[in-house]
Parts: sequence; C-alpha cells; structure tokens
Amino acid sequence: MSAQSAAAPLLIACALGIEHLALRTGDRGGAGGPFTVVRTGMGPRAAERSVGRHLAGPALADAAVLATGFCAGLAPGMHPGDLVVAEETRDPHGTVPCVGTDLLVKELARVLPGRTVHTGPLIGSDHVVRGPERSDLFATGAIAVDMESAATLLSAVRAGARPVAAVRVVVDAPEHELVRIGTVRGGISAFRVLRSVLPAFFEWHRSL
Repeated sequence: MSAQSAAAPLLIACALGIEHLALRTGDRGGAGGPFTVVRTGMGPRAAERSVGRHLAGPALADAAVLATGFCAGLAPGMHPGDLVVAEETRDPHGTVPCVGTDLLVKELARVLPGRTVHTGPLIGSDHVVRGPERSDLFATGAIAVDMESAATLLSAVRAGARPVAAVRVVVDAPEHELVRIGTVRGGISAFRVLRSVLPAFFEWHRSL
C-alpha cells in the first residue's frame, strides 16, 4: 500500500467475496495515497452499517469513497463485462451526485481499451432484480442496478462531506441474464474486468 502524508485516504467498498477477490488479486500499482478495500456484505443495510463504521474511525474519517463490484444492466444492448460509471446513485432514501465521472470514464478507457463504458444514474435495490422489473427500473432513467452503491454513497456523505463515486461491472443484462452469481467464478468476463479497474480508481483519487 502506498501512502502520502498529504493525501486523504480512499475507501473502496464492495459487497461480495468474489468481488473482493477480484480487487485483492488485481493490479494495485499506482496508488496516489493510502487506500483500503472493504467487503461490506450483501445488501443496502450491510453496506450502510459497514461504511458508517469504517468512516467513524480516525484513519478513514475524511476518506473519499468509491463503491464498486458487479451490477445488473438495465439498458438494451448491454453485455457482461461492460462498465457503468454512475453520474449519481439513487434509492428511496436519497440521491447522491458522483464526483469525477468524466475522469473515471477516461481512465477506464485507458486501462481497459475496447471495453464499453456507460454513464448515467445507478439505482439501488434491496433484492436481486430479475425479468420484467428491469424494464420498470430502466423507465425511471437508470441504466443499471445493484444492491449496495446507493446505500454506500449515502452513508458516506452523511458521515461528512467527501468525494464519492460508483463504478460497476455489468454481470448480467436484459439479453444476458445470469442464473446465479457463482457462475462468475467460472470465467465470465466481468470478473476479469473488475480485476483491472484499480489503476483507474487510483488516478481518480489522485485527481482529488
């Protein structure tokens, strides 16, 4: 882990063990300051509790927060392995604008050339979204859904003013619905993409 005394730390939050594995075994070079990767557990309540607990400690009190992991794409034409950079996260508890979206898009294109990057609202759910519910959420303007990003960022800004962002990897989409999350381990491209995103996160952190 790299550290610079003047740099505020970076908290990277994911929910699942397989997401944490991808981040833990990925490229960690180029960090512009201290960073911590946290597995929050699955669902909005777990994310809220975990992020709030970590930000309550002195080491991460002023940390920038980035939510990441897998998501379900809502827009037709999305494919597993596509990236989603949130312009904002939203759920029934509130909407949080994201910081540095354009830079994240640029850096993700640099570290993952050829990968499609989508930008737009990322909506939160308290359950895994399937079938027709996708089109209902897409009709709200959201382009992707997951269970933790909105809760993570809302908990972060409630703990104090700080830069926040959310970057997710599409693991299933309207035309490519995943039967179970465990099949990601078998080689779905989303896992490999998630292993490669950290340098883009570090450049975002450095820019702050």
